[in-house]
Amino acid sequence: MQAITLSDLHLLNFKNYSEAKLQFSSKINCLVGNNGVGKTNILDAIYYLSVTKSYYNAVDSQNIKHGEDYFLVEGAFLKGSKPDKISVALKRGQKKTVKRNGKMYDRMSEHIGHLPLVIITPSDRDIVLEGSEIRRRFIDGVISQSDKIYLNDLLAYNRALQQRNTLLKYFAANRTFDAEQLAIYDEQLIERGALVHEKRKKFIEELKPILLKYYEAISGGAEHINMQYESALHENDFKQLLKNAQAKDRVLQYTSQGIHKDDLALTMLDYPLKKAGSQGQQKTFLIALKLAQFDFLKQQDGYLPLLLLDDIFDKLDESRVTALIKMVNEHHFGQIFISDTHQDRTQAITKRINEEAKIFVINPQGDINETEK
Repeated sequence: MQAITLSDLHLLNFKNYSEAKLQFSSKINCLVGNNGVGKTNILDAIYYLSVTKSYYNAVDSQNIKHGEDYFLVEGAFLKGSKPDKISVALKRGQKKTVKRNGKMYDRMSEHIGHLPLVIITPSDRDIVLEGSEIRRRFIDGVISQSDKIYLNDLLAYNRALQQRNTLLKYFAANRTFDAEQLAIYDEQLIERGALVHEKRKKFIEELKPILLKYYEAISGGAEHINMQYESALHENDFKQLLKNAQAKDRVLQYTSQGIHKDDLALTMLDYPLKKAGSQGQQKTFLIALKLAQFDFLKQQDGYLPLLLLDDIFDKLDESRVTALIKMVNEHHFGQIFISDTHQDRTQAITKRINEEAKIFVINPQGDINETEK
């Protein structure tokens, strides 16, 4: 299977970098250095070129280097054998622009899914530890990379939801109520919500066996884990749910039923993973989840996605690191980017990988020195 690869990356005024130019191996690329030197910022720049936004910071302007007026991120890709040049730029006070081969996109969503990518980071623990919104965001992010219709349905649902909530607040503030006006948004929620719900259900059904396979491979089959999609729409008619909740919604001034309340139940030995799992077990689960995402995108798109591994070796014992290296050596993946604080550990790991590798050593000033494996 052909891979998506990034050959060249150019940064201007992006986060801590005034300017940086990197040429990557088509196989393994390691970014090493102390915390705070900018390893993760390079991974985030690559993420920007795939998803048109930062993985770590939702406010684009905060990714402009302090004291500067703009940032520019450019990347030269190969999708199979076809060259692609992507750029993302933002000037303070102006709209962000995304270009492919010099042509600007009218809508950012048109680019989503063109260069599929999977990123695994320490902040992924939020999927286990935090609220349902984080888990829905994971589901939506994966499906949207492979299904533009899903993304459009989800955006339309969220617009209708926002408008319905605004109307409920208006009713409360003005001590009035118009059921027919509310029904307009109910119809939109029902139509789009049903489509989103069915695709989420199908996605989890496809993802779950891949997750279990990867978890068993990394952990050696040491623990039993599970993942279940939870939604009120499984057993209930959405129209009836909205009708039954109407009085409650008028008091709350927001919509209390719908796919925006869906969740994933993540368990180990039938107990919540966030309580039953150690840090290493939780990290193993998240790595397995993201590798399952990798396989899903590979099947949908027909290309091996980019794989970004941000500081994933901490909290993993030697047997789990060995299992990951074995997967890489068995050619499950295409181009991989790895960040790590321990240069010795990185070099030892790359020596065990039967692939070409480049190591980029980043010093505290942000200077980058390149070495071969």
